[in-house]
Amino acid sequence: MASTAADTRDAAVRPDNPEAMVVRFAGDSGDGMQLTGGQFTLSTALAGNDLATFPDFPAEIRAPQGTLFGVSAFQINFGSRQIDTAGDAPDVLVAMNPAALKTNLQAVKPGGLVIADTGEFTKRNLDKAKYDVNPLEDGSLAKWDVLAFDISAQTVEAVKPFGLGNKDALRCKNMWTLGLALWMFGRDREPLRDWLRQKFAKAPELAEANIAALDAGHAYGETAELSGPLRQVTVDPTPSEPGLYRTITGAEAVALGLVAGGQLMEVPLFFGGYPITPASAILHHLARLKEFNVTTFQAEDEIAAICAAIGASYAGQLGITSSSGPGIALKGEAMGLAIMTELPLVIVNSQRGGPSTGLPTKTEQSDLYQAVYGRNGDAPMPVIAARSPADVFECAIEACRIAVQYMTPVMLLTDGYIANAAEPWKVPDPSAFERAPVQFLEEKNAGDVLLPFKRDGKGARPWIKPGTPGLMHRIGGIEKAVDTGHIDYSPGNHQAMTDARRDKILGVDMPDQQVELGSDDGSLGGKLAVVGWGSTFGPIHQAVMRSRKKGMDVSHIHVRHIWPLPANLGDLLRGYDRVLVPEMNTGQFKTVLRDQYLVDAQPFTKTSGQPFQIAELEAAIATYFDGVPGNAGGDEVPADDTQLPNPEAGHDDGSLPRHLRLHHDRDN
Repeated sequence: MASTAADTRDAAVRPDNPEAMVVRFAGDSGDGMQLTGGQFTLSTALAGNDLATFPDFPAEIRAPQGTLFGVSAFQINFGSRQIDTAGDAPDVLVAMNPAALKTNLQAVKPGGLVIADTGEFTKRNLDKAKYDVNPLEDGSLAKWDVLAFDISAQTVEAVKPFGLGNKDALRCKNMWTLGLALWMFGRDREPLRDWLRQKFAKAPELAEANIAALDAGHAYGETAELSGPLRQVTVDPTPSEPGLYRTITGAEAVALGLVAGGQLMEVPLFFGGYPITPASAILHHLARLKEFNVTTFQAEDEIAAICAAIGASYAGQLGITSSSGPGIALKGEAMGLAIMTELPLVIVNSQRGGPSTGLPTKTEQSDLYQAVYGRNGDAPMPVIAARSPADVFECAIEACRIAVQYMTPVMLLTDGYIANAAEPWKVPDPSAFERAPVQFLEEKNAGDVLLPFKRDGKGARPWIKPGTPGLMHRIGGIEKAVDTGHIDYSPGNHQAMTDARRDKILGVDMPDQQVELGSDDGSLGGKLAVVGWGSTFGPIHQAVMRSRKKGMDVSHIHVRHIWPLPANLGDLLRGYDRVLVPEMNTGQFKTVLRDQYLVDAQPFTKTSGQPFQIAELEAAIATYFDGVPGNAGGDEVPADDTQLPNPEAGHDDGSLPRHLRLHHDRDN
C-alpha cells in the first residue's frame, strides 16, 4: 500500500461533516462501475440524503479492455441539503485502472482523494492508457491525496474460501470497492447483502463470495492504520417532508408516468419501440407493467414501431413510441401521418449527442429544432421538455392528457442524462391527479350524418373506434375535407384544414410560465433572466442561486412547454434587460425565443456530451456584471470575447462580435 501525505487542504476539501460530497467510480466497462454506483445510490437514499447521479457510459459496446475508449464512470452528488446536479468536481475518485485515472483525474478537486488499484497498474495497462511512466510513482498526482493499494489482491484473498477461479474472483472487485465506500460514509451493508442474495439466488456461492468481498472492503476501512487520505465522513440526512420516497431514473419515470396517464384517461396503452440508446430502457420498464393494461411491441425497425403505435391509436388505445434523434428522424413521415389523421400519440425522444449515430451514450439537447419544426409540410405538434428524472413522471402524464384531449401527437423531450440519472422521488398521491376519461364517439354527431372531422371547443375531432356501428369513415394521409373527412384537394379546403390543425395546437391549454428564482420583492423583471429548458434546470438553478447570493440581479426561468410556448412568456422576458439561454446545442431555443418574441436572447452553448457545470454558468452570468464574479453593480459586458467562458456564444448571427453587438444594442 502506498499513499501520499495529506496536506492542509484536505480538511477544507473533505471536512468530516460536509453538506455534500461528490464521488465518482471509474473503471473498465467490464468492472461493474454502473452496478457499484447504483448500489451506492441505493444505500445513500436509504441513509436519507438528497442525491443526483450521472452514469457516463462508453460509446462502444465493449472497447478493448484497459483502453481509454472503454472507461465507464458513475458520479453521485449527495448531501444534507437540496441537490440539483450530479456535482461539478468529485471529492473522491475511485480509479480501477490507469485508463480510468487518466480520463477522470483532471475533474477531481485539488486536494480531493484518489483511490487507485495498484494491481491494475501493470506495464501493459499503462501502455494502453498512454502513460510513459506510472503516475502513482512519478509525483504527478501531488495536488491530490492518493490512496494506492492492490485492490485486486485484496479481493482475491477475500473470496479464496469460495474456490472461484482468478477471473471470477476479480469480478468481485467492484463489491470490495463498494464495501470501502460504504465504510467511508457510514452506510449500512445489510440491504446490499440482501440484494446480492436475491441477485444470485440460483448461484449462492457467487452471492456469498460477493458478500465476502463487500465485507472485506468495509473491514479494510475499519481496521487499516491509514492516516490522512482515508477517514470516515458523515453526511447528515436531508430534511424532507413525510411520505413514501424511492430513487427513480428518467426512464423509469417515463414508464410510470405513461402508465399513470393511461389510468387517468381510462384508456389502454400500446407501446411500439425499437432498441436504441438511451431510449431502450423505456421499453424494458413498460414490459414489466402489463398488469396495468399495457401492451409492448418490439418492432423490426423505427418506422414499424411508430406505425404500429398509430394503428393502435386508431383502434382505440393510446399509442406510444420512443427513440433518440436518429430514430426520430426515421419516424418523421409517420408523425406527419398521425398529424394528418389527427390521432393521439405520445413520442418520447431521449436525446443524445450529434447527427447520425453521433454520440450514442452522451447527452445533448440538439433535437429541439427536430421536435418543433422537423416534419414535412405544415405539421405542428405540442412539445414538452422534462427538467429532471422525477419531473418526467408529471410530464408524461401531461403528454398523455394533451394527446387525447386535442387528438394530436405530442413529443416529450428527455435526454441521455435524464434517462440514466437517478434522484429521490416522493411518490405522489394518486388522488391528487385529475381523472379525465376518454370519450369515444358512439353515435352519429350531426343528426343522421357522421362528421369524423367535426371539431369540439378545443379544436379536436372525435375519437372513433373502428367497428362502432354506423360510424364507418375514411382515414389516411391525404388531405381531408372540413368536417366530412372526404378526400379534398381544393385550395380553400387545404387552407382551412391547415389553419385548423395549427390553431388547435396553438390553443393547447397550459399554465402560465413561472419564475423559478427571481426578485425577492415579488416584482417581475430585472437585469438578467437565465432561461433554460430540459435537463439544464439543476446547474442553472444552482448558478442563479449562488449569483443572487453575491448580489447579482439575475432570475431563473425554466420552460416546460416548448411548443406552443406559454401565453405570458413573451411579456415576462421583455421585463428583463438581458436574456441568456444556456443549451446543450448550438443555440436552438434561443432562436425560437427570438423568432416568437423579438427579444435579444443570447446563447450560451455546450456540445461536449457532458452536462453543464454550475461553475460554467456562474462564470457566464458574471460576464453580465462587469465580468467579475460577485460584482453586482456594473452594467457593462466584457471588453473582449477572450473573457467570455464560452466562445460559441459569440458571432451567432454573422454580424458583430458578441461584446460589440451588446454595446451596439444598448446604445440604440
